[in-house]
Amino acid sequence: MNERSNSGKCIIFSAPSGAGKTTIVHHLLKTMPLLEFSISACSRDPRPNEVDGKDYYFIGVDAFKNRIEEDAFVEWEEVYSNNFYGTLKSELDRIWSNGHVVIFDVDVIGGLNLKEKLGDQALAIFVQPPTVEDLEKRLRFRSTETEEKIQQRLAKSRTELSYAPQFDIVLLNDQLEKAFVEAEKLINDFIK
Repeated sequence: MNERSNSGKCIIFSAPSGAGKTTIVHHLLKTMPLLEFSISACSRDPRPNEVDGKDYYFIGVDAFKNRIEEDAFVEWEEVYSNNFYGTLKSELDRIWSNGHVVIFDVDVIGGLNLKEKLGDQALAIFVQPPTVEDLEKRLRFRSTETEEKIQQRLAKSRTELSYAPQFDIVLLNDQLEKAFVEAEKLINDFIK
């Protein structure tokens, strides 16, 4: 396949927290060299373990607002007051100029916003947990959240699950290895 045939193609993975989307995306990045991860921009400061240009582009509030004015984003969202996240158009151009397919790991609303903006250039995949109970088990197994956070994530996930039909594909993640294989097939079919 020549590099130009991938220009402009994107794969969007979205899911409720704990559904396994990030695990699937990491697997795909390791096994499918044609894919390249889209690094989001944000207005917040980096956390101690985060690296600028790897985890996010940390650009600060004023620079973020300036880029909004310049129409530099494919999509952006103000998550909390003066706490912005978005996808820079230059990031997509960078990946496409490498002859790669862009892969996103984004929340459900971000995924729908990207799909709306990118249209047929994008394959939007919603990773579905088998049940809400399974989602709760996965969140508890992580042992990274307080009980309050777990309850917030579960409440949000019930809403997010209702958006599944708006995606191109719903990928059931009831067995991780099976989900890996199915995700690879969906992507290969889309980029051919």
